[in-house]
Amino acid sequence: MQAEKTDTIVALATPIGSGAIAVIRLSGADAITIVDSVFNGKNLSKQKSHTIHFGTIRDDHKMLDEVLVSLFVAPQSYTKENVVEVSTHGSKYIIESIIKLFIKKGARAAKAGEFTLRAFLNGGMDLSQAEAVADLIASNSAASHQIALQQMRGGFSNELKQLREQLIHFASMIELELDFSEEDVEFANRDQLKDLILQLTKVLHRLISSFEQGNVLKNGVPVVIAGKPNVGKSTLLNALLNEERAIVSEIAGTTRDTIEDEINIEGVTFRFIDTAGIRDTIDIIEAKGVARTREKMKQARLIIYLVDPIQDAFDEVTIQVADIITLQIPFVLVINKKDLLSAEQSALYEPLNPVFISAKTGDGVEALKTELLQQVNLRNINVDDVMVTNIRHVEALQKTQESLEKVLYGIDNPITSDFLAMDIRQALHHLGEITGQVSTDDLLANIFSKFCIGK
Repeated sequence: MQAEKTDTIVALATPIGSGAIAVIRLSGADAITIVDSVFNGKNLSKQKSHTIHFGTIRDDHKMLDEVLVSLFVAPQSYTKENVVEVSTHGSKYIIESIIKLFIKKGARAAKAGEFTLRAFLNGGMDLSQAEAVADLIASNSAASHQIALQQMRGGFSNELKQLREQLIHFASMIELELDFSEEDVEFANRDQLKDLILQLTKVLHRLISSFEQGNVLKNGVPVVIAGKPNVGKSTLLNALLNEERAIVSEIAGTTRDTIEDEINIEGVTFRFIDTAGIRDTIDIIEAKGVARTREKMKQARLIIYLVDPIQDAFDEVTIQVADIITLQIPFVLVINKKDLLSAEQSALYEPLNPVFISAKTGDGVEALKTELLQQVNLRNINVDDVMVTNIRHVEALQKTQESLEKVLYGIDNPITSDFLAMDIRQALHHLGEITGQVSTDDLLANIFSKFCIGK
């Protein structure tokens, strides 16, 4: 394992496929020497960091490509090691030939996330910042991008650092008490410790509570489009996406399984799920589709319940709405075929606060999008605030909170210093798991295996 950490690694840093330019990245003590051995241009080992040099890459006497070589001399690099980035033409043949050449000269192929792993191991960033790098790459909306960028720059880490520093101070005072236990002295004021724990608990509660919104901003809002068969759910999905994503048919029960796609509305990603129509049926396949619809509805953050007022009587619609309310999930009642409704019919539905649309013509779809934003209430969120978006982080915060509650119990009852010290150490341990101050090889392997090769 130690040898792997000191090897010089190489990988393609840009997406696989033909393109104008590809970037091959090397990191390690021998990165500059390896590239220099096949580079026909300036002597790279004598050049300054953060400089770019034009030349050719040659395998013996065979020229492979004209390239630009960017130098980042340790510790002034992403990984804190010598890093070289070779910009080549995007030919698959050229890329493979140059990477094979670097491997022949002493590099080895990088594993998934290994460049960022080295940045973490070499102190360039903590673990939560490293995970934010992956989130930044995967971000597909303005909100998810901003949150990932804020975390990568250390916003979340700095807040955790302050929590740890305050806890460490009291932990050291209590540990000191244990050293003088026979003299029965108290170095850590219990009232001050209690006030601190109460303050920290409030911060932890805020961070844990932010996960629901942070996770939604990161991964998108799951929205189920539900309703009886043939009310226009697939047509509505196509109208929202502005493309023919779902098959539309006048035959009831056409959608047998869920269809998912996503759009971005004012910086917020919505993941729409078109489902099978809800009805009693003897068709085994359709019945499975209905069962999946009900399961998806329970998992949704928001439900669009679509009604065809031409097909269903008003009294029947009110029964359907009552059933949706029992799920205790936010929903938007959408009345389709507004172009076929009389003024009297529209007035009948007004007390239910619906959105009137025509899925076929697209009329009212923009109003529906506005209502979706209001329902999830994400436009007013300040994405510059520290927000938790990672399930691993929120679980560690919850464990930290549990340990601090034990400390409070110990102060009030009271419990001896050795038990207080143990609970504080446990809280520090869980906080340290987030930033990587406490980590295992298995944890690191699990986190960085989710990265793309070359990052």
